[in-house]
Order: sequence, then structure tokens, then C-alpha cells
Amino acid sequence: MMTLRPSLQRGYADHGWVTSFHSFSFAAYYDAQHMGWGNLRVINEDRIAPGRGFGTHGHRDMEIISYVVSGALAHKDSMGHVKTIVPGEVQRMSAGTGVQHSEHNHAPNEETHLLQIWIEPNVRGMPPGYEQKTFPDAEKQGRLRLVASPDGAQDSVVIHADARLYAGLFTRGETASLVFDENRKGYVHVVRGQLTVNGQALQAGDAAMLAHESLLSLTHAQDAEVLVFDLAA
Repeated sequence: MMTLRPSLQRGYADHGWVTSFHSFSFAAYYDAQHMGWGNLRVINEDRIAPGRGFGTHGHRDMEIISYVVSGALAHKDSMGHVKTIVPGEVQRMSAGTGVQHSEHNHAPNEETHLLQIWIEPNVRGMPPGYEQKTFPDAEKQGRLRLVASPDGAQDSVVIHADARLYAGLFTRGETASLVFDENRKGYVHVVRGQLTVNGQALQAGDAAMLAHESLLSLTHAQDAEVLVFDLAA
């Protein structure tokens, strides 16, 4: 079974300095039908205005992944990390027993476009942790490249959650497939462009929620970037 989550049906917030689409209930946006999918709790598509950002704030017991689409994101946290995240990189922050951090767009004339992803951990009360890796476009072109996993397979970042995250880039004529365990859930989020997911056409911002499916098929792509989640049910 596949259920669509159209882009324009997501929650939306405009705070002036940042706009955000919420795939699942978040902050002031509440939708009892969209509280998460499996252990995937948050996908926020944020656009941060030049020179602005999120001040220092805290998290705990959550695996947080930042995926920058364009621009750059400056990160600073209570673990001592001062980093910049750019397209092609994946940042994982394990909040664990508690972490404080801030995120800013220091560019004077360019917005930062990113996805903030939260996945529920399978162990709570762990020490906080951080990891950041680069995944070149060549490794994602025409295929689904594993970028986050519980065991660090294929040099992916390690998340303390029963989930795997793949990223792919697809142009016309390129296809990909992924075998699923029917007892798990899948989630496909189109970052940009267009492609067909199991026979259904999706555009940027659209998503597909999969349950009791054994195969994911991506076809008919047009300059598409996509994230695919293999999730605990």
C-alpha cells in the first residue's frame, strides 16, 4: 500500500526570517493523521533568509539529520563542534541526554535551503554525539546511495535508530529500485525535480508513504533528487 503526501498539504509556517513546510505535526502545526511514519518523526523543509538563523536551543533523545539542498548552514553545539554544512554533506547529531546547538545562514545574499530530519532512537539516555560526511554527486547519480544507517554500512553516518536513509540523483532515463521488508515501512521524499514512485508521479516536496510493500521502483525522472527511508514499523 502506498499513500501520497502532497507537498501543498503539508503544514506551513512563515516567521519572516525562515519559512518551513512540515511533513508531520511540528510546533504550532498539528495534524492527527500525520504524526510521523514508523520511527520517522520530522521532516521540515526550511528556507533561512540571509544573515539569519536558529538561536541556541536544546534537544534530547532524538537522531537529527541535516541535509542541505542549497546555500550553507553554520552549526555550533555544546559538544564543541563548530561546522559548516553544504550540499552533498550529511550531518548527524545524536541528542541523547541533551545537547544545545544553533544554526545560522551567514551568507549576505543567499538563502539556505535544507531538510531537517528527526528519527526516534532505539536507545534513550545515550551521550550526545556528532558526525558529518560528504557524499559526492557521482556516488548518488542514477542510484540510491546509503547515507545513514545503524551500522555505518558503506561508510554512511551512524544513527542510533532502526532506520536507513538513501539519497539519489536521477536524470531522464535513469531508474532505481530497492527491495523492502514487507514488515517495515518506507518513506520517499522528493527534494527537487520529478520522478515516478511505484507508478505514481511525484514532484518536488511530494512524498510517498509505503506499508506492506516489497519493492520500491523509481522511474521517469526529470532532474530529480530524492531521499528514501527504510523504517521500523
